[in-house]
Amino acid sequence: MKKTILLLSLAGVCFGSSFFSRGDVAPINNELYKKECVSCHMGYQPGLLPSKSWTYMMNNLEHHFGTDASLDKVDRDAILKYLTANASENATQYKRSAKITASVDESKIYKSISEIPYIIQKHRKIDQKLINQKDVGGLSKCMACHTTADKGVYGDDYIKIPNYGRWDD
Repeated sequence: MKKTILLLSLAGVCFGSSFFSRGDVAPINNELYKKECVSCHMGYQPGLLPSKSWTYMMNNLEHHFGTDASLDKVDRDAILKYLTANASENATQYKRSAKITASVDESKIYKSISEIPYIIQKHRKIDQKLINQKDVGGLSKCMACHTTADKGVYGDDYIKIPNYGRWDD
């Protein structure tokens, strides 16, 4: 028994974040995106939105959720290229990206992750007062409950809702 636990622990250390991977969404691997976007908010993985949404968002940075997040054209274009290349429809080898892509209306532009039908459906059983409470602040605040969201892992085993506890679907 102890040998099994030790081997599993070593596997987790040796493989690092890949121990979690392929299940949810691809982790962020772009330094410019981290520098310019993740410095202000959680790094939303590109696989959480379709490319149309990323294009809309990056073309409207001067009105980015109540703030001016404008970038110079070179950086904006480079980040947009990264986001669209790794958007949900281009990352369907990841479970949640595939489900996000399957849920969206291709004729619609979703202006935030909290508008994505799959995201709404996954949170339907959670009382709105838990989602809207001060310690969470809405569906866009993934890290408030999804303790491994920064790694691209959103599974039920890693959910802890503030002022509620561990989530069991």
